[in-house]
Order: sequence, then structure tokens, then C-alpha cells
Amino acid sequence: MDRKTYELVGPDYPGNRVEDVKDPSLGWMIGFLFLVALLGPFAIVMLRKVLVVDYKLAFPGGTATALMINSLHGEKEADVTGKKVSCLVKYMGLSFGWSFFKWFFSGVGDSCGFDNFPTFGVAAFKNTFYFNFNPSYVGYGLISPHIVNCSVFLGSVISWGFLWPFITKRAGDWYPDNLSSSDFRGLYGYKIHSVMTVFVAVSIILGDGLYNLVKIFVVIARGICNVQLTKGDQPVQALQDNKNSRQLMDDELQIEIFFKDRIPTWFAVCGYIVLAAISTVAVPTIFPQLKWYLVLVCYLLAPAIAFCNSYGMGLTNLNLAPTYGKIALFIFASLVGSSDGGVIAGLAACGIIMSIACSAADLMQDFKCGYLTLSSPRSMFISQLTGVVLGCVIAPLTLWLFWAAFDIGDPDGEYKAPFAIIFREMAILGVEGVAALPQHCLEICCAFFLAAMAVNLLRDVTPASASRFIPIPMAMAVPFYIGAFFGVDMLIGTVILFVWQKLNGRGADDYAVAVASGLICGDGIWSIPSAVLSILRIDPPVCMAFRPSSAFSR
Repeated sequence: MDRKTYELVGPDYPGNRVEDVKDPSLGWMIGFLFLVALLGPFAIVMLRKVLVVDYKLAFPGGTATALMINSLHGEKEADVTGKKVSCLVKYMGLSFGWSFFKWFFSGVGDSCGFDNFPTFGVAAFKNTFYFNFNPSYVGYGLISPHIVNCSVFLGSVISWGFLWPFITKRAGDWYPDNLSSSDFRGLYGYKIHSVMTVFVAVSIILGDGLYNLVKIFVVIARGICNVQLTKGDQPVQALQDNKNSRQLMDDELQIEIFFKDRIPTWFAVCGYIVLAAISTVAVPTIFPQLKWYLVLVCYLLAPAIAFCNSYGMGLTNLNLAPTYGKIALFIFASLVGSSDGGVIAGLAACGIIMSIACSAADLMQDFKCGYLTLSSPRSMFISQLTGVVLGCVIAPLTLWLFWAAFDIGDPDGEYKAPFAIIFREMAILGVEGVAALPQHCLEICCAFFLAAMAVNLLRDVTPASASRFIPIPMAMAVPFYIGAFFGVDMLIGTVILFVWQKLNGRGADDYAVAVASGLICGDGIWSIPSAVLSILRIDPPVCMAFRPSSAFSR
């Protein structure tokens, strides 16, 4: 929303008005973050039992962190425990070493290295079907249940194998064929943009998430009516329950501690209402274009969106908060309109929804880690709030340092900030409403939204022996947005686990999570030296790229 981005988009760009400019300043940035960032933890804390205990969601990142913490602080005398620690350390080292090795060939930019290896050929690579040698994604596949991994891969096949190629062939009919690859009025509009359900991936995510959210409230209401609610009730079917007796004893201890330091429901509800009321009054003083009743609508929608995002992270470890932010951006920009500052209003609403969805999912990831490490959920909730408060000050200060020292947004500079242009163009398109989207975009998204609900209903009405083979729509939606390579990586992880279980079931049960955690943690640790190398402006020495043989023919 700053002037630099306005100029980069171009004063002659339709709908790009000089009135829709607000340059950064420490005062309003810190104030805005304090008003919106604290609501996320309050929005989701009431559903921690459902997501962590009842659904038994994997939360691969939280699980990997918990195993690493337990290996550092737990008792190592037991034979199996000691071997788990050794396994974790070994695969952490292998993952770190592999990430370091990949760096040498990654060159400058995003088109070099093993991350762009055309595993299944150049044609498949263009549709993002390739193995990108990411140890973290393989680790996610090892931790997540088989049905989740297969659902992700099925989503890859449906989206990048059929849907996007089908829409591409409709260029010139459904949308102009002379648009750039990033124009929201073209194919990019089907992939990235949304208006409520006008974004295919988010349509599936919302269909799945809202179905499960309504289901939870229905079951809870039924339990209240029957006066039979106990902490052992499970309102939803678990993804898997194949634990041995010792594991069941560990689960009982984890559940006991997880419920020992409860965060009272009344406290969470009152905290959310009070913070939302303050924000509803104060945010319009920072962004007058976003009226108080629109801010209130944001906070009425936020808890449902926070649940959907947390549920998706529990399945795939991906935080899709920016995706939900795009929903809010388009909706509120369309509601306000161009003449009343819809661009700024949409961007501000995007910030509200994105902040709440992101912090809620992060808290649930922390709850999963605390559940496995026997930590107090109340302490983790307080720690999360403390971190959010610190972030409300540190993040704007960090941005301001870069803003003052570098030319942020320069297309030829070091800090291009490409998403600033993308989000502004989305807001400009949003003020035009649904009519600006490609033909049949709304119909396609509505169809996927209803299909997601239908698949969930089918999972509930079929016997357990059959429902465990029905894909999970939320997991299927992720590759629509990320790319088919994510499904390929997770499928490789689940194939490794499946073969391991067939050859040595006891060993797989004992060490699979340790191997996966090592792969995830090692790749994560590599991000620290990678960032240092980037700050020091040390580029990889080699760019390993691949081209078809026809490119070399004369």
C-alpha cells in the first residue's frame, strides 16, 4: 500500500489510484499489530482438545520439535530410547549435509539446483510433477498417516494433471490469451484469486474445514443435551488408533497433563470479545477506509478461518494463512469499492485475517509439541502471547531498519518485495468484484466446495473399514496452491514408511518418527547458515539447470 508499490504498478494501471497509498511508519504499524495479532490465540484455544487429542492430527513440525526436545532432556538409558536419539541425530546430520550440498548447485535465482530437477521429464516438470529432493517434505510423509499423503498426491494429480491443463487449453475462450502469467484475469486468477469460494484450493479447504467445525459443534451440543460430556469423549473419528498398550499408557499421561492446566473457556471467549471490541473501534482510526462494521465482520469470520488453517497445518504442516488473507482482501475490497478506498480496506482486512489465522495455527502446533513433551498448555499459551507481544514491536522495527537502509521494492535491487505488487494488483482487481474474474471461475470453485462437503459426509456415513480409504479434502487442496511436487515428496515418504512397515513393522513403529524428525530438523537448521550466507552476499558457486535436448539442436 506504499507509494513505491503504487509507482511500480503504474499510475496508468486501471484502478491504481494515488489516494490508495499509505506509507509505513512505526507508530501505526506497531499499533495495528497490537490490535490484531493478539486475537489469534484466543480464537483457537478452545478447540485444542479436538485438534490434538480427538482428531490426533500429526502436526509434523510440532512432532519433530517434540521428539528433539525429548531426546535432549529425556532419559536415554533404555535401549530403544537411546537408539531413537542416535537415529534422530544421524538423520539430522544427513539432512543438514544434504541441504548444504544442494546449496552449492542452487545458483542465483529460483531456477537452478536439485529443487528444479525434472525427475519425470521436462513436460511433467512444467506441470510441477517432480521430486525436489526436500528432506523436510519426505519427513512430513513419514510422520503423516498414509491416507493424508495419498490425499495430497491425489490432489496433485487432479489439479496439475487435469484441471490446470484443461483450463490452459481454454485460453482465448474463458479468458484472454494475451495476458501475462501473473495476471489475475487469466489462468493465474483460477489458481490464486478468490471471492469467498472463488479460489479452488480455498474452496476445498473451506468446505472441509467448515463441515468439520459444524460437526464438532453439533456433537458438543448433543453431549450437553444428554449431560454426558466427559474429557474422554471423542466427537470425531481419529485418523488412526493402532497403539500398543505401553503407548496407550503414555497417551493417558499426555492427556492427563494436557487437561491439567486448562485455559477456561470463559477466559478465552471474554478475551477474544474484549480484544475484538477494542480493535473494532481502533482499527478504523488507522485505516478509515475499513469501517468499524467491516472490522467486526472480520472478527466474526476469523475463528472459523483459524480452525480451518489449524486443521490444514495439522495434516500437512503448511500454514496457508496468506491464502485466507487473499479471501479477505478480495471480499472487502469488493464490498468497499474503488471510490471509497477499497484497495486500502482490502489490504487492511487481509492483514487482520492473515494475522489471526497464522498465530492460531502456530499456537496449535505448539500445543501438539507441548502435548508430546508433557508441557503445561497454560504455560505455552502465555508464552505464545508473550512472543506475539514482542513480535508486535520487533517486526516493525526490523522492517523499518530495512526500509531506511535499502531501496525496498526496487525490481533491480536486492530486496524486490514481489508480493507487494501482487497483493496490490489483487486488491485493485477485487474492487471490480466477481465480474472481473475469468469465466466459469465461480462455478468451478462452488463445485469443489460442495464436493469437499460431500466427501466428508461420505467418510462419516460409510463403515470404518471403507472410510479409511476415502481421501481427505483438506489434504487434497494443498497441492492446488503449492504445486504437485509437494504431493510427490510426501508420497515418497509414505511409500518408504509402507515398505518399512512390511519388512520390519516393529522397527518402523519405533524409529519412523525419529527418522522423520531428523530429516525435518536438519533441513530447518540449515536455514540458519543459509541466511548468514545470504546476508554476507555469498552466492552458490554453481547453477545446475536442465533443458530438453531439443534446445541444443540446431
